[in-house]
Amino acid sequence: MSFRVGSLFSGIGGFDLGAERAGHSIVWQVENDPYCRKVLAKHWPNVPCYGDVHDVGAHNLEEVDVCIGGFPCQPVSVAGKQRAQDDERWLWPEFARIIRELRPRYAIMENVPGLLIRGMGDVLGDLAVLGYDAEWGIISAASVGAPHLRKRIFIVANANGNEQWSWQRSQQSSGDTPGKCISDCGDVAHDVSDSEGSAYGGNIGCGVGGREDKDISEGRQIRGNATDSGGQWAAEPNVRRVAHGISARVDRLRSLGNAIVPQVAEHLFRRIMESEQ
Repeated sequence: MSFRVGSLFSGIGGFDLGAERAGHSIVWQVENDPYCRKVLAKHWPNVPCYGDVHDVGAHNLEEVDVCIGGFPCQPVSVAGKQRAQDDERWLWPEFARIIRELRPRYAIMENVPGLLIRGMGDVLGDLAVLGYDAEWGIISAASVGAPHLRKRIFIVANANGNEQWSWQRSQQSSGDTPGKCISDCGDVAHDVSDSEGSAYGGNIGCGVGGREDKDISEGRQIRGNATDSGGQWAAEPNVRRVAHGISARVDRLRSLGNAIVPQVAEHLFRRIMESEQ
């Protein structure tokens, strides 16, 4: 089974790479940042990439099975002014518009945990009006062996009537609460290590020797045990080339900071495929 995937707010393609690793094809990308567009062109030279999200829709985008994307987090991030809908960078309405126009079977969204208290109501409300059921949970980059937490909320929405998908069923978790789904990061690590082994790098065996972080907004989240050489979590990862021949350290840091870990996206796609089968 292979999905045709459309990528919104593509960045440097972390979501896209995860989808491809799960066996799916990227049909189009939408990204406005010049540096990120260079990276996308390097890795996806045959995939059309559009600029401003306001200029795309059913009139120029091909139909897809899945829409993916992490709409800008600055309006809801604790690192910003937290203006949410009053911030001009609040672009969830454009994501919702494209879902309405293209009607994909699935939509997978990503953002920072601050979305839970600044804007989550808008997102879930709009999806319900559009006829999509949604479940969500927080997954950390440490869940797939990365040496940093990078907690992100992922929302999986499917069109009403397509009831195969359930985060709880796919996670095989008996204690989860509907609408407040908990990602078991030990399960995520096991899932990706089974599928690709050491190809991911990092410490796949997270949860072993780790600790639990308790947070009312996300349920249970286990911190992995990947550390730097001094036994402490690294403040900043070593930044290598994002694409050969493309330099600029500041742009690399910014684009990597905005990107998602591809293995998390791959995990979600594989779960959806399992539920469909």
